[in-house]
Order: sequence, then C-alpha cells, then structure tokens
Amino acid sequence: MKKSAIISILLIGLALSGPLGAQEPTRIGTTAANFLEIGYGTAGSAMGDAYVSMARDLSALYWNPAGLADMQKNQALFVYQPWIAGIKTSFAGVGLNLHNYGTLSLGFTSVNYGDMKVTTMAMQEGTGELFSASDMAFSLAYARKLTNWFSFGGAAKYINSSIWHTDASAMAIDLGVIINTYFFSPNGRREQGLHIGMSISNYGSRLRYDGIDLINPIDILADENGNFSDVPGRFHLSEWELPLIFRLGASLTPFYTDHHEMILSLDAIHPNNNNESINLGAQYAFTSAGFGRLFLRGGYKALFMNRSEFGPTFGAGVETFLLGNAGVKIDYAWRDVGLLGNINTFGVMVMF
Repeated sequence: MKKSAIISILLIGLALSGPLGAQEPTRIGTTAANFLEIGYGTAGSAMGDAYVSMARDLSALYWNPAGLADMQKNQALFVYQPWIAGIKTSFAGVGLNLHNYGTLSLGFTSVNYGDMKVTTMAMQEGTGELFSASDMAFSLAYARKLTNWFSFGGAAKYINSSIWHTDASAMAIDLGVIINTYFFSPNGRREQGLHIGMSISNYGSRLRYDGIDLINPIDILADENGNFSDVPGRFHLSEWELPLIFRLGASLTPFYTDHHEMILSLDAIHPNNNNESINLGAQYAFTSAGFGRLFLRGGYKALFMNRSEFGPTFGAGVETFLLGNAGVKIDYAWRDVGLLGNINTFGVMVMF
C-alpha cells in the first residue's frame, strides 16, 4: 500500500470527525420509523456501513441513490436480515439501466415484529388474542451521471408503520451525490481514485399514529350525575419526526492490479436523534477471468457514538457471470450488536 494513500484516508477521517469524541447524545428516542436506520445492503453492512461513497449497485437505493447511476446492467436484489428479538427484516428491489437516460429503481423494505399476546391489567398473562406490528417503506429512485466524474440521484419514499389496528404514514425523500477523482489512484484511472459521497436520507413529513385502538369511552365528570358517561373519545397522539441521516464519506484504492484490489472507506454520520459517529470499512476483491470475483470485507460501525452497542463487522461475497451477459452475486455479512447479540445478513443479486 502506498503510504500517501493511508495517510490521506486518516486525514480525511480526522477532518470528518472533528470533535466527535466530545459530543453528547441528544434527542435520543425522539424519532419514529427507526427501521430506516438499520442498514440494508449486505456489502455495506459488512463494511461497517461505510458505504456512501462506494455504493455502485442496487443497494445504493438505501446508502446513496447517486450510486445507482453506475449500474451497468439491470439488477434485482433481495436481502434477508433477521434482526434482534426475533424481528425479521428484508429488502427487495429492481433497477433498470436506461443507458443515456439514467437509472430507474424501485425498492421495498419490510419489517415484521411477529405475533404478540394481547394483555390487560386484569389479564396480564394474555387475553387469548394476538396482535402484530410491522413497518414498510416503498422507494422510487432515479439517478444519472452528469459527467464521468459526477453522479446525482434522488428517491421518493412512502413509509407506513402499524401496530394492531393503529397505523401511521409519511412521505420522505433521499438525495445523494458521488464525485470520482484521480487523486491517489494507483494506476492513474478515475475508477480507482478517491471517491467522495454525500447523502441525506428520510427528509420528509412526520408520523402520527391513529386508529380504532385509540378510541376509548370517557366520562368527563365522573363525580357528577346527570352528564353523559362513556362518551366515545379518541386519543390524539403527537407527531414524530423521521430519522434524518446525513452521510459524508470517502473511499480510495491504495492497491490495485488486474487480479487484486483493496479499498478503504470512511463515513461520517450525522443523525437527528443521536450524536455524530464514524464508520470504517475495507474490502479486498480477487478477480478470476474464468470465474468472477471473490470479496472479503470488514469494518467497524459507530465509532465515537456514546453507549453504542454496535462494533466490528465482517463479510464475504462471490460474483460470477453467466451466459448471455447475466450474472449472480451472493453476499453475507456478520454484525456485532453487543448485548443484543450478533446479526447475520444474506443477500442475492441477479444481473441481467
């Protein structure tokens, strides 16, 4: 590895982090639909979520919609991610390369919390009924390269969250850009130079839950006779902001040959419901002309975040090309979530 490349990415990390270590958490627990923060995309998850400048396939629909502009083929992606406490999350999407007109993509994120017992103060072991909760988000994105070094993208989202007979909906947008430079390129090509990415996610309206579960009988003057008792009343809940996330990151390739490639990546994260943090990631790729590519990845999520349960991440993947210019990519990621255990993520992508 070139010393200048290593020093450069460290300097970028220091510049992006600033006084992160001195920050105190603010506004924790003040947003809804926090499933939007989990991270969907196996390669990005394996690299500690340090992926805003590296997203170049359909998973960019989550990390940075500008990365969709680098899709060379049509793609279909499915990610399955069992989360903590038996929660199941998944992502599915399809992207179409419109050539000179850009890239159009559609994605669906789903979270299933499973069935739970209905309990009351009088029947704390359960009433015999079950209720369920779920979250989902639909995304429609468009991205395009304005030049060979600048890409932009945007996505519109519909978000829905439901608990038994109560639900809430919101609309949001994601915006992103990626800049490709020649800086620190080991071979003088822009593709292996310093990449800078920036995105803002979940900028939109607020969520307010409503439904028949919020209707309860009310006796306004319980100590007086002659008034109407048990009048139907509805609780009016407060509105909740979405988890707004601003990402700024850079990645570079300190080592590159025809068969071997090493990429280092760093993201600075500024959310609206916690203090700032840093994500670090690395990816090694081995290319075989007769087979495809093999990937090994690692990273660390949420450096400098106070009382974070996130930690190291690892993963691997394989990409192979089939007849007719089609291909298949299979990825796996492992994440440490401290006291909450470990998370395994599985992803399959088809290129056609």
